[in-house]
Amino acid sequence: MSNYYLRPGMQELISEEQQVINIILIAIGLLLLMSLAIVLFFYFSRRRIIKAELEKANLEIEHQREVLQSTIITQEDERKRIAQNMHDAISSKLNVVSLNANMLSDASISPEETSKVAENILKVTATVLENSRKIAHDLLPPTLDKFGLEAAMEELCDEIGDASSFAIETHFQYPENILSQDDELHYFRIAQELFNNTIKYAEAKSVQLSLVYKEPEVVLTYKDDGKGFDVPEAKKAKGLGLSGITNRVEILDASMEMTSSIGNGLEVRIQKRLD
Repeated sequence: MSNYYLRPGMQELISEEQQVINIILIAIGLLLLMSLAIVLFFYFSRRRIIKAELEKANLEIEHQREVLQSTIITQEDERKRIAQNMHDAISSKLNVVSLNANMLSDASISPEETSKVAENILKVTATVLENSRKIAHDLLPPTLDKFGLEAAMEELCDEIGDASSFAIETHFQYPENILSQDDELHYFRIAQELFNNTIKYAEAKSVQLSLVYKEPEVVLTYKDDGKGFDVPEAKKAKGLGLSGITNRVEILDASMEMTSSIGNGLEVRIQKRLD
C-alpha cells in the first residue's frame, strides 16, 4: 500500500474550492427558496384577487337581482293600479250604460223615461271617455310622445298647479332628443311620483322643479318646503314611493341625492351622465 498525501498548498486550494462550492450550493438553495416564495406569493395573491373579484361580481349580481325584483314589483303595482282604475272608471260605468240600454228595449217605457234614460247614457258615456283619456294619459302622456320631455314637464306642472294648494316654480333648460324616449319617460315618472308624495304627505306650500342639461349631464332637481321625513327610515320601509323612484334611477344608470329631515322639507337631485 502506497502512502498518498497532498502538499499543504494543494490542501488549502481544495479547501477553498470546497468553500466556493458550498457557497454556490447555498446561494442556489436560497435562490430556489426565494423563487418558491415568489411563486407562492403570486399564487396566493392571485387567489385573493380572484376571490375578491368573485365576491364583487356576486354582489353586483345580487344587486341586479334586487333591482330586477323591485322593478317587477313596481310594474305589478302599476298594473294593479291601472286595472283598478279601469274597473272603477270604465267597467262599472259601462254596466250602467248596459242597464240603461236594456231599459230602452222595454216596450212599456214612456217617452219621458226614454229621454231621461238616453240622457243618462250620454252623460255616463262622456264620463267613460274622459276617464279612458286620463288612463291613457297615465300610461303614456301624449305630450311626451309628441313634443318631448320639457313640454310634458310643463304640462304636468300646470295640471298639478291647478289642482293643488302649493305654488310651483319651474326652470327648464332641456333641448330635444338629448335622452332616449324611454329615459325621458323615467324622468317624467320620477317627477310625477315626487309630486304625488308632496300632495299626499308633505303639506307643502311651494315646490321648485328644474330640469337642466349642462354637458355632459342631465340634472333633475326637486324641492318642497313640506314637513319632511327621515330618509334612512323611509328607505328601509320602502315608503313614500321611494322604491319606484330608486328603481327608475337604477334603470337610468343615474345617481340620486335625497336630503330631508323632519320639519325641513325634501330635496332630490338626480344626475345622469351622457358621456
